Amino acid sequence: MGVGIIGIGTAVPSRVLTNFDLEKMVDTSDEWITTRTGIKERRIADNKTTPSDLGAEAALKAIEMAKISPEEIDLIIVTSASLEMVFPSMAAIIQNKIGAKNAGGFDLLSACTGFVSSVITGAQFIRTGDVKTVLVIGTEVLSRFIDWEDRNTCVLFGDGAGAVILREVGDNYGLLSWSLHLDGSGADLLAIPGGCAKYPCSEEVLKNKLHYIKMNGREVFKFSVRVIGEVTEEALSKAGLSSKDLNWLVPHQANIRIIEAGAERLGIPLDKVAINLQKYGNTSTASIPLALEELIKEKKLKDGDIVALVGFGAGLSWGSAVMRWKEI
Repeated sequence: MGVGIIGIGTAVPSRVLTNFDLEKMVDTSDEWITTRTGIKERRIADNKTTPSDLGAEAALKAIEMAKISPEEIDLIIVTSASLEMVFPSMAAIIQNKIGAKNAGGFDLLSACTGFVSSVITGAQFIRTGDVKTVLVIGTEVLSRFIDWEDRNTCVLFGDGAGAVILREVGDNYGLLSWSLHLDGSGADLLAIPGGCAKYPCSEEVLKNKLHYIKMNGREVFKFSVRVIGEVTEEALSKAGLSSKDLNWLVPHQANIRIIEAGAERLGIPLDKVAINLQKYGNTSTASIPLALEELIKEKKLKDGDIVALVGFGAGLSWGSAVMRWKEI
């Protein structure tokens, strides 16, 4: 059964934080950030905006594009690296906000690989025949988890959300193949250690800033450069395809040098790669749908195009999903 995307929506906060703004906050410069990351600006949510607010906004836009009603959604999968609460699930909170009264759902945690993992998971539910319509949402307010005195992390991340509606789209279209991997030996390379069961909220956690993102940038970069092309080739191979068949690569928007390395490994030009991190920074689970929506709105995606979504990040986790695009 061909399962694909029939609607997409995104939401980003209105506030823009530029590299020049960051120059006034930490010891950094626009040149330093741009050269090393490709990021020029990012969006930052106000104090009243939650991840579920952005997720619900993106979901309603996806529902509108798909020309369905919220009541038609059977399953909601929400993925996020900036949880609103440990529980209840964000899927439940968003379900109530959008009026999807007939939907079940859950949160899927896989950091920056979360959107790819969630699309793959949603497609399997539809293929069983038990559900018809799945809503997948990646939503982030990462700015709440950033140490604004740490120039190595505060320049990277931004807030935003993206959502897609999955349904059967006909044979030979939709999800063709996928590949997912984990390497927990690198779990400490990128993490928010504090605030949960291992390091419950305490004076010590706050003092040591364990409730903020901690990253070994050098090691995470080396890992990401290695896997972005590797896992995409693996997923393409499972579909009987190669990088020569690839019309569009839609990668997690972490760092321009990582994306360039992936394109080089695959032997594809950058004009076949969706890139918008210069505007949004690293929005974790929201970055792939934010980039994918731009391709759709700019009418760059054509019916029958081979598209590879690829995510990588904390876990360590990485994965790719290959689709034959059904024009929306």
